[in-house]
Amino acid sequence: MADLAERLTPAVVNISTISLVAAEGAVPMPKVPDGSPFKKFFDDYFDEDSPELDSKRSMQSLGSGFVVGAEGLIVTNYHVISEADRINVKFHNGANYRAELVGYDSKTDLALLKVDADKPLPTVSFGGAKDLRVGDWVMAIGNPFGLGGSVSIGIVSARNRIINNGPYDDFIQTDAAINRGNSGGPLFDMYGNVVGVNTAIISPTGSSIGLGFAIPSDIAQRVVQQLLDYGEARRGWLGVRIQELSVDLAEGLGVSEVRGALITWVDKDGPAFEAGLKSGDVILDYDGTRIERVRDLTRLVADTPAGKEVDVEFARKGQILSRRVIVAQQSEKERKTAQQPHMAPNGATLFGMSLSRLSAHVRRLHHLDDDVEGVVVSDVGAGSLAERKGIEAGMVIVEINQEIVSSPGNLIERLDRLKAEGKKTLLFLVAKPDGGELEFVSIKLEDVEGEGQLH
Repeated sequence: MADLAERLTPAVVNISTISLVAAEGAVPMPKVPDGSPFKKFFDDYFDEDSPELDSKRSMQSLGSGFVVGAEGLIVTNYHVISEADRINVKFHNGANYRAELVGYDSKTDLALLKVDADKPLPTVSFGGAKDLRVGDWVMAIGNPFGLGGSVSIGIVSARNRIINNGPYDDFIQTDAAINRGNSGGPLFDMYGNVVGVNTAIISPTGSSIGLGFAIPSDIAQRVVQQLLDYGEARRGWLGVRIQELSVDLAEGLGVSEVRGALITWVDKDGPAFEAGLKSGDVILDYDGTRIERVRDLTRLVADTPAGKEVDVEFARKGQILSRRVIVAQQSEKERKTAQQPHMAPNGATLFGMSLSRLSAHVRRLHHLDDDVEGVVVSDVGAGSLAERKGIEAGMVIVEINQEIVSSPGNLIERLDRLKAEGKKTLLFLVAKPDGGELEFVSIKLEDVEGEGQLH
């Protein structure tokens, strides 16, 4: 262990950032003409490296990083340098450098820095995190609490952890001590390969309690290469919104297995629409890989190069179908993608929901986009079945069992027909206010009995 630590530590760096802020009441830098006899005096007095500017400096963060390119390329976490006006890098031998930001990816919390060194720097290399097993020994090196290079040892406690840190969570969990200041530092296997980038801890105290998380090297290496090549991370895009499939939703959709990713919305300008995928389809297999949950599909699509043609297998109304989809590149557009109840004259109530037609007034009241169509939920009764299912005022019921609805009466008419056909599960496609994000809500008719909520 000691030999390994001695060999690896020179390539691990301490990172500190400075944010320059104008302190309240601070004297601004005077404008002195070139050639003025007072210019040297003011330049010396207001030198930005002088102690007089301490009131304008705010130390934002201390973190860690590691050198992956002898020419000065350094990997760290984005959150370590996200608010920085200046980034300083200190090496184990005491050398200090000013670093420039090459690129960052906030979704995976990774950043790539560059320092100009007068000689090649010591480096470490990425290894295959996929080969890690639970119980394997790992070593973390970093800058906890700003103390400088520190080494800790532990094991891989778990793989594929989701801690709601971002849309592509897939963390390595370790009990190697990771504290504040370790962020951005490397997690090594026992061969000296970087298998993770230490990123987060779970702790009630802010100090390590043996729950540390690292971004797997397979993700980090791919993102770092894209930052180097393009200055940004590039991801594939299908043009769909998806949600998890529950037992009730699977029954309502006629899907035999409770797995896959349920499509709630399809972008008309996206590759999925062009390939014929629709809202209500359940993606079961993507490019030969079985989909168990939403995050499986999210990661696979993100890792797919733009322009690649993939096979997508999905379930639709009890049938298993397949389409070829040409994956597009995610653009900036796709990256970004309490009120008084109102009752229309022809309103109705259903499962505790007050329903009304969409009108200009209702759209304004609930901040609904012009392209959202259906029946608006004006109010939801406290303790009602609708409330227990997560339905809120301002939502719009777009479909029931994959049939479009246009009015409260139309909705109830379709509901009566479904009951007469012996359907056991109702499947509502609802649009949320303030953006129109779609999701499916299932209601079992056996839960409805005795509630008296259809009037």
